Amino acid sequence: MSNRFLEAKEIYAREGIDVEKALEAVKKIPVSIHCWQGDDVLGFDGSGSLEGGIQTTGNYPGRARTPEELMADLAYAAKMMPGTKRLNLHASYAFLGEDKGKIDRDQYTYKHFKPWVDFAKKSGFAGIDFNPTFFAHPRVKDNLTLSSPDEETRKFWVAHGRASLAIAAELGKAMGSPCFVNIWIPDGYKDIPSDRLGPRLRLKKSLDEMLEGYDKEWVIPAVESKVFGIGLESFTVGSSEFYQNYAARAGILCLMDMGHYHPTEVVSEKISALLPFYPKLALHVSRPVRWDSDHVVILNDELKELAKEIVRNDAAERVIIGLDFFDASINRISAWVTGQRSMEKALLYAFLQPNEKAKKLQDEADFTALMVLQEHAKLLPFGDIWDEFLAREGLKEDYLPEILGYEKEVLSRRK
Repeated sequence: MSNRFLEAKEIYAREGIDVEKALEAVKKIPVSIHCWQGDDVLGFDGSGSLEGGIQTTGNYPGRARTPEELMADLAYAAKMMPGTKRLNLHASYAFLGEDKGKIDRDQYTYKHFKPWVDFAKKSGFAGIDFNPTFFAHPRVKDNLTLSSPDEETRKFWVAHGRASLAIAAELGKAMGSPCFVNIWIPDGYKDIPSDRLGPRLRLKKSLDEMLEGYDKEWVIPAVESKVFGIGLESFTVGSSEFYQNYAARAGILCLMDMGHYHPTEVVSEKISALLPFYPKLALHVSRPVRWDSDHVVILNDELKELAKEIVRNDAAERVIIGLDFFDASINRISAWVTGQRSMEKALLYAFLQPNEKAKKLQDEADFTALMVLQEHAKLLPFGDIWDEFLAREGLKEDYLPEILGYEKEVLSRRK
């Protein structure tokens, strides 16, 4: 332990904050690492481009092109990430092998994802989470999937959802940890629709059919809303109001993506609105810049506030945290590590706040003292505690030279 850490620890102790307790608590909170940062969300089942409100910008050299390359990059990045990590997969990352071109997404099974289980165990991931892939596919008809008026299209995507839930159950069993499944669809209309109710009734019917009989021991489903997307500017079927009501009725979770609301809304404020009504809730941690741009997560004010809402409400075991960004304008591995470490920093920062003292002042309506305390807490020596956290994880703050070495030796050779 450095002298700076010991001095910082004493400063926090004078504020009534137990640094050792904070370090232990952060280490145990799982953060799900999204595989799609490494290959620009293309997957391995033949998707050649993105559509339906998803767009990756940039063409930085070294994108993973095969499962082996993506696994190598993920494993390399994970070694630089502190804390407990889970792996988050989309169905489009199936290992199809000899089935490629012979089966479609409605026929995927656990065997097509077994290599990911072997990889996750070898690489130290504590579990696997899963997402049906309702985009980048020729059967997304007129930007519609589960809400399509074309019954053949709707049934295909219901079948894909059911197959995904079955796969998730096996992933959960194999990893010994329930698999969180997030359901997001790109359904909507570019211009003003003449019928808003019809698509939502079809979506409700499709979700009911998808979720019938899923394994509640090993699968934790959630639905993810969005305010709009590219090509869906006027109407999104899966709105926040729709999904919150559906999740409450169906006994599943809501997932809130930080970029899926109006630019004046923030997800941190919504956490306490859902906690009284749901046993758990889920987050996709991203950084929107004016809209759902999926910038790499950094330690900004909203991320700090998000983590504070989780920690000061004793909700660390009730909030499922997953990263969701894809930046192809910079080194993709650095993006992974920067984003994950930023989430860890925010959680540690939240545990090192005088939360109980601040709550007491609010309840006593002593808002003068509360403001002074909050401002004082901003300058507590958080950086010295973070350095100690990394040291205990066998890591260092300056990870970029190592990543650039990997870029020179591995990524730059991918043509």
